[in-house]
Amino acid sequence: MIHSLFVICSSGEVLIERHWAGVTSRAVCDFFWECVNQYSSREEVPPIITTAKYYLISVLRDDIFFLVTTTGEVPPLLAIEFLHRVFDIFQEYFGTVEETTLRENFSTVYQLLEEMMDNGYPLTTEPNVLKAMIRPPTLMGKFASMTTGRSNISDVLPDGTISSMPWRKVDVKYAQNEIYLDIVEEVDCIVDRNGQVVSCEVSGTIQANSRLSGVPDLTLTFVDPEVIDDCSFHPCVRYNRYERERVVSFVPPDGVFELMRYRVNPRQPVSAPIFCSPQLSFDHVHSQGSIALTVGQRPSSLIFPSRRGTLVVEDVEVTVPFSRAVRTANLTVGGGGGTCLYDEAAKVARWTVGKLGRDKTATLNGTIILQAGANQEESPPIQLDWRVPMASVSGLAVAGLQL
Repeated sequence: MIHSLFVICSSGEVLIERHWAGVTSRAVCDFFWECVNQYSSREEVPPIITTAKYYLISVLRDDIFFLVTTTGEVPPLLAIEFLHRVFDIFQEYFGTVEETTLRENFSTVYQLLEEMMDNGYPLTTEPNVLKAMIRPPTLMGKFASMTTGRSNISDVLPDGTISSMPWRKVDVKYAQNEIYLDIVEEVDCIVDRNGQVVSCEVSGTIQANSRLSGVPDLTLTFVDPEVIDDCSFHPCVRYNRYERERVVSFVPPDGVFELMRYRVNPRQPVSAPIFCSPQLSFDHVHSQGSIALTVGQRPSSLIFPSRRGTLVVEDVEVTVPFSRAVRTANLTVGGGGGTCLYDEAAKVARWTVGKLGRDKTATLNGTIILQAGANQEESPPIQLDWRVPMASVSGLAVAGLQL
């Protein structure tokens, strides 16, 4: 049973608090924030922290902590998944989850939390059902609420609430029936200074957008389902049939939803389609140094485009954290364009390259000023993010979708 939920911003201030089984003192938030300050990075904070009375379970999304408290043994993945679902619902309603958006829509936030959990147990977490009960905030809706005093909460329960398929609306009708499926895969690799892959993990999701009338019963088949190593499904999927036949049988919700998540065990080493060559040097006598980064596309890669055409890497972003010995940095973007922003407080440079063609390289050069008398620490690893549309790492493809 979950007792309370707290939403804490980057400064440690409690933005939202909701209690279901007794009131939890905000002193636990002070204790939690003291634990957060003990780590150099927010991502290093453990998801579970114990106190003399409570278990504190938290997730970090967009520099905002979502924290729940419990006094007894609770499946930790249940609490963590619920916190992620809370963030996803807020993002579905407000577009972005920030301190300002939560403050401006605090009444909607509390209404959603009221419906998502009952007496400490998750209740309604399906976006379509929540939208039928609580209308998303709009400018016209706020104006109408101020003039008429009407609430954005529905007076009746959704039709699917008492049915065996609570995720599906009743009497859905479309003039044109269609459904879209997108396979989105992510590669998380650790690469050494020589460009060799130390470790690699491939995960993916199948996003769906359903616009089908009635109660459609669908069966999704894959070209090579054996590449799926581990998976989790939306509640609409019949898991027993997937275990027997390796097909996904489901009655879809109406609208956009995540059908499944999966992990892939690569049959051969995965190489990223781009490279990053850093050069960092220091002159401790004059308390200064220099940095040079080069980002480009590799001539060959194990990313397989699903259609013919030139492989284009998009949304390339390089995050360069500096050690504490660095006082400031003066960075200049060279060939390839892009923009670079340096955060003096966090000592992190974010270089947004954008689109990177096959024969195109981007460079970043700059000088570094060191703290007087400071000992140079080992520089943290560079993070490189990118996106390749219409491409797949595992080669997973849809063979057919039957109605």
